[in-house]
Amino acid sequence: MLPHTRAMIAAAAYAFITGKKVAGMHDHAFARDLQIAAESRGHHLQGFDGDRSVQFGGTLPELFDAGSGTFVSLEINGANARGFDRGSSGSYVAQVSDSRVQVYDYSQSTWFTFSIQVA
Repeated sequence: MLPHTRAMIAAAAYAFITGKKVAGMHDHAFARDLQIAAESRGHHLQGFDGDRSVQFGGTLPELFDAGSGTFVSLEINGANARGFDRGSSGSYVAQVSDSRVQVYDYSQSTWFTFSIQVA
């Protein structure tokens, strides 16, 4: 799975699970801040990846990344999410707690941590 896809998943999971607006993120794996914003309303998400200047979003369970032209499925269950990235044909799970999201990328067999800044 591509790093920007993991970041999109983390932002979307956080917005849906907490109901808060994402105003930015820190990717701990690459030690860099990301210009990502996301907001959910019901089952709909709208987001913007400022680093790539592209929009992402959609209605659960499908999100669309306009930059790569691919879909990602996202299912919410409490403070957790899971789904499938059609771009890389890889599955993932995500766990949301406080201001952090951890994404387990099965294709990489490792966890990725994101700190979330809220609006």
